[in-house]
Amino acid sequence: MSKNEIVVVGAGIAGLTSAAILSKLGLSVTLLESHTQSGGCAGTFRRKKYIFDVGATQVAGLEEGGIHSKIFKFLDIPVPEASILNPACIVDLNDGSKPIPIWYDKNEWIREREIQFPGSSKFWQLCTLIHKSNWTFANKNPVLPVKNLWDVSQFLKALVPTNLITGILLKSTIFDLLRICGLSNDERLIQFLNLQLKLYSQEDIHNTAALYGSTVLQMSQQPHGLWHLKKSMQVLSNALEDSLKKTGVKVIFGQKINSINFDDVKKSWKVSAISNKKNFDYYADDVIYTPPPQSLLKHLENSLDHNHNYRKRIKSLPKPSGALVFYSALKKEHIKEITSYHYQVVSDELGSLFISISEEGDGRAPKGEITLIASLFTKTNEWIDLDQRDYIEKKRDYLQKISNALESQFDIASENWLHKELATPLGFERWTNRPNGIVGGLGQNPDVFGLFGLSSRTPFQGLWLCGDSIYPGEGTAGVSQSALMVSRQVLASKGIYDFNL
Repeated sequence: MSKNEIVVVGAGIAGLTSAAILSKLGLSVTLLESHTQSGGCAGTFRRKKYIFDVGATQVAGLEEGGIHSKIFKFLDIPVPEASILNPACIVDLNDGSKPIPIWYDKNEWIREREIQFPGSSKFWQLCTLIHKSNWTFANKNPVLPVKNLWDVSQFLKALVPTNLITGILLKSTIFDLLRICGLSNDERLIQFLNLQLKLYSQEDIHNTAALYGSTVLQMSQQPHGLWHLKKSMQVLSNALEDSLKKTGVKVIFGQKINSINFDDVKKSWKVSAISNKKNFDYYADDVIYTPPPQSLLKHLENSLDHNHNYRKRIKSLPKPSGALVFYSALKKEHIKEITSYHYQVVSDELGSLFISISEEGDGRAPKGEITLIASLFTKTNEWIDLDQRDYIEKKRDYLQKISNALESQFDIASENWLHKELATPLGFERWTNRPNGIVGGLGQNPDVFGLFGLSSRTPFQGLWLCGDSIYPGEGTAGVSQSALMVSRQVLASKGIYDFNL
């Protein structure tokens, strides 16, 4: 293989995007994926006449100037067809009060907040100030956390005066902002914020970094917004694959990584994979690794033997959550009239349920029918360590509990389900090859966000990390930003310093 070749491990959105950017700029890239299709947690699967999104059901960054739009424009491929979500979600606290629609129109959302959370305007204004500062900074493509002089130069170029003001909140949490605004005892506002933050940061108000939380709490409003992709989430991956075909990227499916080691003889990285009991070796100057960094403990074992500090850092990372996902279908007439395609509902027995319902004509279900996906977070060790009988019984129990909660919420008769099944962390582990079926990246607490996060640069020259555990975090927009950042770092390591979108 050529001396400048890059191997990208993982064909989720992060891997597809970094491979597409680098190959578009003329580098030779090989992309390896253990599954038989791309997309990872943003992929899809089919059950008879239904198409289900595996994990992600909303997309940010499709607006003009958004990260997906900028990358697709650079790649010269069309942005997938999508519709703006308005409201982005309806949050039902099930406390007897009116559900909370999260409107796309900024002024409409301000009016809604004043009705739902009287006296909270100072908190939202502070979040808006932080968000605007963050967004100006992020649009200049900083490199975080910084590890060498080039990283420092990109970080400093991105800084604007307001960052110096909001920077004093670097170690603060969303709860600190509430306390500053005199709202630390507003239980209803806190419950709402906890529900939203758990979705996007895997943390609550006490543990979500203020600089991160302030932005994700306002991604639903113009000029940003959340989008519903037509057909399925898979169209995002398919579009990126089209770009890879144009630039001659070798995309290899069905090969599971065994190990990654530096070959001292060939002076290259050796990526060893297996498929159908056959072994395959790939050599490259650079490897971009997009699986969760916890997987390095297995794949990079030999190199970590010589760097105990890095092994310790990986082992000490916060443990991500797993998920239970209920995939179902029914006739549209058998669910009460809905006013949003996304709901977040509080269940006394299950905690928070995030629900996504397909749109008429979006390709996920036949005419007159809908798909309904409901998910909740769970601890992976509660599933991984079960024997088969206990596992089957627990899975059946949760399938029934979620069915009951949805039937109550949407007036669905139990006999009207056309399809229903439940995915557990074990299922996600088989589908994505993520250890223990973990979902999302690192919880965005002040100790692992931004300057204090896990760097895309590893201690091993030519080995790079990318994905939802690297700045700026999870979601298809977050991992695409991460892919852009690592692509710029790889190019700079080869003397190409002027690339930017």
